[in-house]
Amino acid sequence: MSKEKLIRKFDKQARLYEVRRKKKSERVWREKLISCAKGRVLEVSVGAGANFHYYSKDVQVTAIDFSPEMLNKAKQAAVEIGIQAEFIHSDVESLSFPDESFDTIVSTLSFCGYEDPQSVLGAFQKWCKRDGQILLLEHGISSNRIIGGLQTIVDPLFKKVVGCRLNRDMVQILQQSNLHINKMENYMFGAVHLVWAAPNKN
Repeated sequence: MSKEKLIRKFDKQARLYEVRRKKKSERVWREKLISCAKGRVLEVSVGAGANFHYYSKDVQVTAIDFSPEMLNKAKQAAVEIGIQAEFIHSDVESLSFPDESFDTIVSTLSFCGYEDPQSVLGAFQKWCKRDGQILLLEHGISSNRIIGGLQTIVDPLFKKVVGCRLNRDMVQILQQSNLHINKMENYMFGAVHLVWAAPNKN
């Protein structure tokens, strides 16, 4: 799927993402993870700003999304919730920041859509400060064989309709990265992962 087509697909979903933000979907997971963010924060694939409820008021957020409609929803959310945020309309896979620019990097439910997830993790490794943190809430293939098999069957249709991969092995992707995993919690039969990580700059 071309990047332009994928962007249009997410533009069309922006209103749904806004509804989910207002309903505080995934609240328990998001609150547990995002409350750990501090300092200068980079949030990639910000969507409609679903994480904004859970940031402390003293963080400074740089929010990125390739969908202009998603970014508009996120801007509205920042005003409503009172978050200090700068917004960048860009694809994170083609973006660049100086090394060690951020205290915290946040990604929630976005790695299902990247063409090269390892490259994105490599960018996080560079952009995060030596003593910083990388906070991830991601989904992928279940550790349950039956559920994982169903995910694989449904994956082509789900990718076509939603623009998201259901059967990526996020645990393997993380293990193959250069990040230091401080803690990982797994939910929903091993299909959802909360990750507290740090850059490995040794």
